[in-house]
Amino acid sequence: MELDECEGLTGKLLVAMPGIDDDRFSRTVILLCAHSDEHAMGIVLNKTMMNLTLNELFDQLDVTIEGTVSEAPILKGGPVGTDRGFVIHSEDFESTGATIAIASGLRLTATKEVLSAMASSEPPARSRLALGYSGWGPQQLESELKQNVWLVVDSDEEIIFDTDFEQKWEKALSKLGISPDRLQGGGHVGSA
Repeated sequence: MELDECEGLTGKLLVAMPGIDDDRFSRTVILLCAHSDEHAMGIVLNKTMMNLTLNELFDQLDVTIEGTVSEAPILKGGPVGTDRGFVIHSEDFESTGATIAIASGLRLTATKEVLSAMASSEPPARSRLALGYSGWGPQQLESELKQNVWLVVDSDEEIIFDTDFEQKWEKALSKLGISPDRLQGGGHVGSA
């Protein structure tokens, strides 16, 4: 991928190539939530928190549960800011000044207000909570793309909100018509 083709990757999925030399990103699928010349930020979609449920987190944060809360696991969004929550959600919720558009019909909010909305009797149609995020500095992601560390796939809400976390990597590759057993390569990743 040429450097100028990397512009405007917000809303795309990054799919880790086999052989990536950072175990934190092995077989990951990342939703790129922001991308510019200065930085990139994304949420890992297929790694989950093993010892924390949404109900437990809401209890810890004193979020009143008015509706039925999803039992889907909380995502490990990445190694940066692991004490911060980020909610990927449908466009039927917005927190003025805090919600950003990722792609058509897809938003990101990082406020307690979105957690209250998730616990309400009328939650967003689709939502997924992640703790932490993955981040890249200036031109870092572009460099990794040139080194074939990542494949870029169009956004797919079924992959984003699917609860079959084990199969997301394969499903993302299949969108490109690629079978995992046909892939080789990878590279050095310097993202966090």
